[in-house]
Amino acid sequence: MTTAPTKPTGLEGVIAGDTQICQVEQTSLIYRGFEIADLAEHATFEEVAYLLLEGDKPTPAQLETFKQQLVADRPIPAEVTAFLRSAVPMLEAGTAVPMDVLRTAVSMLGHVDAQCQDNSPEANLAKSKRLTAKIPTIIGQMQRFLDGADPVMPETGGDASLSHAANLLFQMTGKKPAAEDEKVMDVSLILYAEHDYNASTFTTRVIAGTLADMHGAVCGGIAALKGPLHGGANEAAMEMLSEIRNDIGPDNNPEKINAWMQKAFAEKRKLMGFGHRVYKNGDHRAGILHALGRKAAEARGPEFVKLFELGEAVQKIMLEQKNIHPNVDFPCGMTYFTLGIPVPQYTPIFVASRITGWCAHIMEQHANNRLIRPRASYTGPSLRKWTES
Repeated sequence: MTTAPTKPTGLEGVIAGDTQICQVEQTSLIYRGFEIADLAEHATFEEVAYLLLEGDKPTPAQLETFKQQLVADRPIPAEVTAFLRSAVPMLEAGTAVPMDVLRTAVSMLGHVDAQCQDNSPEANLAKSKRLTAKIPTIIGQMQRFLDGADPVMPETGGDASLSHAANLLFQMTGKKPAAEDEKVMDVSLILYAEHDYNASTFTTRVIAGTLADMHGAVCGGIAALKGPLHGGANEAAMEMLSEIRNDIGPDNNPEKINAWMQKAFAEKRKLMGFGHRVYKNGDHRAGILHALGRKAAEARGPEFVKLFELGEAVQKIMLEQKNIHPNVDFPCGMTYFTLGIPVPQYTPIFVASRITGWCAHIMEQHANNRLIRPRASYTGPSLRKWTES
């Protein structure tokens, strides 16, 4: 007797392939053999990016060369800058959001990249580094145009003396960040860099599996990450906290917070930033980012501490009454708000991190490719004839 294949909703629990890049378990999150807490405490984002793209921890000399490559590749073509400027009316009108503009800008990078159609390992690695370097520049210039300002040092893509994380903030704000803010951003980029076959990464692998080019696969990843059930959850989590503050006032009254939550439960609202398809006992990344974000809030002042206190109250109710833990997107929203980052740029910054994981998976897919082509279970009408209908 033949056993019918299982049909888990959303492919939950299905092993879709092998990877050497990342291991996601209930008890750990590991990038190429290194646990996430170890990386967050001891590594920089540049080191983690090298680890993911090149396959191992860099030597000091390899790291210095890699950092120089990233700095050299930061500037973006004039055509992309012109597009970013032209996109401001669409962003202001709401017909586009920053993730849409970023997706188009990355597609344009492919049009002017001499290696775009070359899927060789050497070309893919070079494109991976260029995309990692240029995406923060796109985000920074987009925000500057939205603010009615000129790009920061466009000829060099920012300040060559700044780290990847610091230069991202510098390009967005025009101000060199304090060391504490640089550290928070750097760790957040590490935490978001990779997460095995999540929706956007799986999207990039499906596209790469057709032997499409890296830029095309990355554009698909950006489109997938945009959704509020994936990367957009950090924006949605912050918007939810803002809604609570507007509804209950600034005093964080526990009874009012609980009443708001009970109403949300009764209305069966999906509260963003909570729960995870894999982590049922808590997201390893959430506590790391929450601690850093709260420390930044304490340095900023009472208004930001109150935001974290509200978030902690919401977390407590969710855990005690629903047994649902926060994922990394929940503290991310509060942390980026504390750093002064506009909410619509939260998910683009996610891209600035996850591009390293996406590119690593695209290269892995191209290196040992088999077209990804699952089957579907048909649930439509039974067989019928056109002439008898």
